Amino acid sequence: MKKIFSLFVLGLILCSCAVKVPYTRQVNEEFGLKSEEKMRKVQFFISETIILNQKSEANSETTTDESGTLVSSSTRESESIIITGHTKCIFEGYGPNNEIRVRFETGDKKYLEFSSKGNQLRDRFYFDANWKASGGPTVEYGGKTYKVDLMRGAARSSFIKVSKKRLQKTRKKERVIKGMKV
Repeated sequence: MKKIFSLFVLGLILCSCAVKVPYTRQVNEEFGLKSEEKMRKVQFFISETIILNQKSEANSETTTDESGTLVSSSTRESESIIITGHTKCIFEGYGPNNEIRVRFETGDKKYLEFSSKGNQLRDRFYFDANWKASGGPTVEYGGKTYKVDLMRGAARSSFIKVSKKRLQKTRKKERVIKGMKV
């Protein structure tokens, strides 16, 4: 009896857990997410790691020191943004071509765009960058241009996901009939 009860409890726990599924137009229609207000209430996730590297800025300067020696100094600044797979993000808005903009942090223009590659209901929304840029794919993030790192991340295959849970309530009524006497 204890085994049956523990299997029942385990089954109940597994049935109530949310599953992460790709966000598609079908999910949008199924849950009636037509307005931006409803989209803002949905928790999004990304499927794969995206790494962005800011194009480095180098400054060089030549001077002389007290002893008359020529000194050449240079500084280089670079920034990498690593967004690991399964990171939570929120809906920011729609782009001009119905791209979905999601935000991972606060700040001006700090969002990434995801777009559907087709018009089918089951098409996923993949990470959108300028894949044909010379020198490698680039993306605008926070008002700066970043290069998408294809070697360390899986940006090209990254898409957005949502948690989906199915709740099913069942009422069961049992009764034992004792029978009738004449």
